[in-house]
Amino acid sequence: MQAAPLWRCNVGGATRVSGTVRMAVVGGGPVGLALALLAARLLPRAEVTLFDARAASHDVSPDPRTLALALGSVQLLQRLQAWPAAAAQPILEVQVSQAPPSLAALGGRADVHIRAAEEGVPMLGAVLPYGALVATLQRVWQAEVDANPQRLCSRLGTAVNALTARSGSVEVDAGIAEGFDLAVVAEGGVFADQARKALSHDYRQTAWVGELTLETSTPACAFERFTRHGPVALLPLAGGAPGRQRAGLVWCVPSDDDPVRGLDDAQRLAVLATVLPPQAGRLLTLAPLKSFPLGLNAERSLVEGRIVRIGNAAQTLHPVAGQGLNLGLRDAYALVAALRFQTDIDSALRRIEWARAPDRWAMIATTDFLARSFTWGLPGLTTARAVALAALQAAPPLKSWLARRMMFGSR
Repeated sequence: MQAAPLWRCNVGGATRVSGTVRMAVVGGGPVGLALALLAARLLPRAEVTLFDARAASHDVSPDPRTLALALGSVQLLQRLQAWPAAAAQPILEVQVSQAPPSLAALGGRADVHIRAAEEGVPMLGAVLPYGALVATLQRVWQAEVDANPQRLCSRLGTAVNALTARSGSVEVDAGIAEGFDLAVVAEGGVFADQARKALSHDYRQTAWVGELTLETSTPACAFERFTRHGPVALLPLAGGAPGRQRAGLVWCVPSDDDPVRGLDDAQRLAVLATVLPPQAGRLLTLAPLKSFPLGLNAERSLVEGRIVRIGNAAQTLHPVAGQGLNLGLRDAYALVAALRFQTDIDSALRRIEWARAPDRWAMIATTDFLARSFTWGLPGLTTARAVALAALQAAPPLKSWLARRMMFGSR
C-alpha cells in the first residue's frame, strides 16, 4: 500500500449540488492542464480533480523540449491567460521543400512558402520550451484551485493506478478508490513507452532532437525538408544572441540503417549543412542530440463508457506535420464545449466522438501516409513529392486552405 498522498481537497462533500459533474483529469501535461482550466472556467457546475504523478514541488520549467503550437492553440492558451509570450518565438513563415534530386533536371524548384502576412494573421504559430508552457499552465491552474477549493482539486504527486468503468460512473484508483462521473485520460507519453492501441504501426524510424544555432536572414521562419531518409524540421526559438538564431531540430531517419547514430556532433552538423536548404542559413553549433523511436498508436474511439482519452493518450502521431499537441488541445476544447451545451453526459460523449472524427482521422491519415512514404523506396517518389510541392506553391487558394487547416484544424 502506497503512502497517503500529501494533498487536501474539499471537492465532493456530503451535500452535493444537483446537476454537478465530477470529472477526473489524469495527466498534468499541457493537454491535461488545459482541459482542467477549460472545465474550471466554462463548466461552473463541474467538480474537477487533476491527477499527476509529478510532485507539486517539482520544477518543470527547465525542461527544454521543443513544442510547436499552431495559431489556434496559441489563441486558446491566450484566452486561458496561460500563454508564456516571453518564452515563445512566433512563426511568421513556413518553408517546406524537397531535397535534390527533385525537379533540378527540369529547372524547377520544389518548395512551398506559407507566410502569416499573406494569410492575414499575426503569426502561423509559435515555438517554445515544454517547461515554460507547463509551468505557466500549472501556475494558472493552481491559482484557479485556490480561488475555488470547493469544486477544484490538484492532486499532483498522486499516480493513478487504474480506471474501472462502472454503470454511469468511473472508479479511479489512486491509492484509494474514488468514484467520478467522468474520467479524462490526457497522459500519453511517447510511442516506445506506450501499450499498443487498436491502430499501431512501428515506422522503423528514429527522431533525433536537440538544438542548434545558426546565422540566418529569416529568423522567424520554420523549415521542413523532405530527404531520402525522412523529414528534417528546423523550428525557430526565442532568446538567441545578437546575430544568431536558436532553433529546435527534429531529424527523422531509418532506425535499421541510422546514418546519424555513429556520428559525433561536429560530423552531424556537417551533414545537416548539406541536408537543410540554403535559406535556413549557416549552421554554427549543435548541442548533443537525443533519439526516440517513431510510430502510430491510436485508439479507434475516444470514448469508452465514461472514460475519454485525448491527446497522446488517444493518438500518438509521427512528428512530420507537428500536429500532435495541437490535436490534443482541440480534443480538450471540443470535450468541454460538448459538456457545456449538453446536460446529459452520455449525449455529450456521443457528440464528442463524431465531432472530433473529421479533424482527428484526417490528421492520422495524413501523417501516416507521409511517414510511410519515406520507407517505400519507389522509383520516382522523390520527384512526385517535389511536383506536388511545386503545384501547391502555384495554387494560392489551395495553399491558403492547407495553411488554415494546419493553424486551426478541421472546423
